[in-house]
Amino acid sequence: MCRGLRTRGPYQLGILLGLLIAGASPAFSQQAPAPVDAAVQAARRTESRPRVIVRHRPGAAGRLARRFAAHGDLVRQQHTDISALTVDLHAADLDEIVKDRDVLGVSADAIVTTDARPEKAQGKAPPDHFSTPMLRQTLGLTRRDRGTGRGVGIAIVDSGVAPARDVIGRVTAFYDFTDAATSVVADGYGHGTHVAGLIAGSGESSGGRYEGIAPGARLIVLKVLDEHGRGYTSDVIAAIEFAVANRARLGIDIINLSLGHPIFEPAATDPLVQAVEAASRAGIVVVVSAGNHGTDPATGTLGTAGITSPANAHSAITVGALVTKATVDPFDDEVAAFSSRGPTWHDGRVKPDLVAPGDNLVAASHASTALYQIPKLRAERRHYITLSGTSMAAAIASGVVALMIEANRLDEGPRKRLTPNTIKAALQFSALPVAQSHSGIPAALEQGAGALNAGGAVTLGRAIEPAAQTGSWWLETPVATSTQIGAAILPWAQHVVWGDHIVWGDSVMYAERAWAQHIVWGDHIVWGDSLLPDPTNLVLDSFSLWSSLVVWGGHLVSTVGQGIVWGDLHDDGVVWGDANDHVVWGDSR
Repeated sequence: MCRGLRTRGPYQLGILLGLLIAGASPAFSQQAPAPVDAAVQAARRTESRPRVIVRHRPGAAGRLARRFAAHGDLVRQQHTDISALTVDLHAADLDEIVKDRDVLGVSADAIVTTDARPEKAQGKAPPDHFSTPMLRQTLGLTRRDRGTGRGVGIAIVDSGVAPARDVIGRVTAFYDFTDAATSVVADGYGHGTHVAGLIAGSGESSGGRYEGIAPGARLIVLKVLDEHGRGYTSDVIAAIEFAVANRARLGIDIINLSLGHPIFEPAATDPLVQAVEAASRAGIVVVVSAGNHGTDPATGTLGTAGITSPANAHSAITVGALVTKATVDPFDDEVAAFSSRGPTWHDGRVKPDLVAPGDNLVAASHASTALYQIPKLRAERRHYITLSGTSMAAAIASGVVALMIEANRLDEGPRKRLTPNTIKAALQFSALPVAQSHSGIPAALEQGAGALNAGGAVTLGRAIEPAAQTGSWWLETPVATSTQIGAAILPWAQHVVWGDHIVWGDSVMYAERAWAQHIVWGDHIVWGDSLLPDPTNLVLDSFSLWSSLVVWGGHLVSTVGQGIVWGDLHDDGVVWGDANDHVVWGDSR
């Protein structure tokens, strides 16, 4: 069944090290110290050889590798697209290394985890609920002519895929970045299989009840997580760079990242974020889960600034989770309490970009996976499990993006591709506002532009002519800016969240320069009315502008090691609040 699938590791390390280490090994040269992220600062106190990602000047990889070798440090990987090396570094060498003229920064090779909440899933989904027909109605996909995602390639960077009947037939390539020696298509954890099922599952094992959003899409599986759902940032970066390098050969249109780690540094220096930005510039749509840090686990209090990396990437389509309560009625929907709210840490930008169903969703599984061994997760039908999380929401959004791309390609004749910016703008413009939660947190920080409206997004995808001249009207057919969900006809949000600002009006109807391939989706270009009273980034000056709830109320939150620690840990460098409930941005030392 998996015949023809190829498996490989991220790099042939022997060849890499031979090329990089050959020659002289000069000492580290001197400059003003480059920045070191919070996780590295914490790790150097407890680890003699922390695993780090060293960003360097273009063309300096070989020189740096020789210097690391001279110090007895191990170079594990080279990341060409972001000019970085993954290194097992002697902690004692850190102060010298950051002064090297070729070094731009040192980041932790942080542990990434899946954005799923198996402990919150109810399991045993009733047979009349959570089915594909109901999910399609909730998303505004009431007509089958919305497509199946046929021909669209989606790279799933996750824990792999198990030989589940619903998904294995959609897999056209498999690469393992955790073990170069393996040739087995597998998923020891089960998260990647579930994500694959939500995106493109055939529904064969359930008679079509649990079909994916885009069952005609092709899946390129890039395994980066182990049987516990954990992996290294460097392997995720390697998988993303591999997808970019092999985009044409494998036909990759979308990357799904239902994983992340806490934010330890600004987006501009975060290696994982920069890998996502590079993929977007290459024309690949990157869909990322927002994270599941919406509440304080000790008190259940809603909080803000829980977005994880790389969900803080400007160009990423960052997806939070929506609770639909197993009904088509849109008026009982609400943003999931567990779904991470914005703004993003360090940069103070608006995220998520939108929210999608992510609560108690049923999709494919396999008896060989760890998640299937948890009885409460098993759904009513065999070979399926029920999971909740922004992981699931991102998978649903990736499926919808596949439908958009397919719809745009259906027109006769050669067409330019829809850019990632265009797709993101169309998703937000057609989104449906969700009722406010009365949490005191501004709607933009909880839901972005609103709930995913697949019917509206596909309509825009079909109508947009990407080859239209800049400044011209580019819709080939009239588009009604409302969608029927159940018995309700709901108006679209008709705005786009751009960094710290909101774009109102009909901007998506025109081929603006903003939707071009290489425009950075950030707060550097202001369109229409600003969300803030002036164009400065006031989030960095006053968090109270956004919310009466400052992070976790009276709690102090620090990013330490490989996770988020709740409490007051001033010695660890980065403090997310003080005794007066103000936010300290950056390093508090």
